Amino acid sequence: MLVETQDLVNIAVAIRVAKNFGIERVRLVSPREFDAFRIEGIAHNTADILERLTIVHTLDEALADCVWSIALTARERRAKRTVLRPREAAIELTGQALLGNVALVAGREAAGLTNDELDHCHALVTIPTNPSYRSLNLAQAVGVLCYESWLARTGGSQPLKGPRRHADAATGDQYERLFADWEETLWAIDFFKTRQHSQVMRSLREIVYRAQLDGREATLLRAMTLEVVRYLERRGVTPETRLPPEDPVS
Repeated sequence: MLVETQDLVNIAVAIRVAKNFGIERVRLVSPREFDAFRIEGIAHNTADILERLTIVHTLDEALADCVWSIALTARERRAKRTVLRPREAAIELTGQALLGNVALVAGREAAGLTNDELDHCHALVTIPTNPSYRSLNLAQAVGVLCYESWLARTGGSQPLKGPRRHADAATGDQYERLFADWEETLWAIDFFKTRQHSQVMRSLREIVYRAQLDGREATLLRAMTLEVVRYLERRGVTPETRLPPEDPVS
């Protein structure tokens, strides 16, 4: 619920955020300006939210059918009130929603909600910010709470989209071919001239193992080493074929 919102853009952004995070109903209390056509031009593909949107004259009307409500405020209050952080508030809203309609109430851009309006809500929520600059933009504050409510309702379990093409993890054989080719290439460019061969290769193995390559990645890294040798040959530099010296057993 947005109370006496002054900026049409803030209404539009709040509606867009509501749809982003699965909130299906928005109520406006005496907005200073409202134009559904312009709002949808800012918040694309939100016609369904706008069709369900209701405008009322007072906060009492907006909260009449709600069993629990929470108010967004940046102001510290001396009176003893239940004040929650966004994550706690979202969890409480989700639990109370099992009993009936619940509401998140946000106020005017310039002054927020009045003390009387805050008193009409069951609890307050304050978003922690830089103490020297506490006030958030209205739409930003609504966005934070909508996001937290989405996590509370879904458990944050929505999987991330996987890669377009699946590749199986690199096999032991692919790793060993990769290390053998890297070793040969490093000898070809005389990399071991001032370095201990076994320590370098051991470190290389650790680096590559931590990367947890898939088969395509292992093939790509192996191709790089082979191309180094081919490049040298194209430049007329014939790498000497040398066997690594026997390293002491560590």
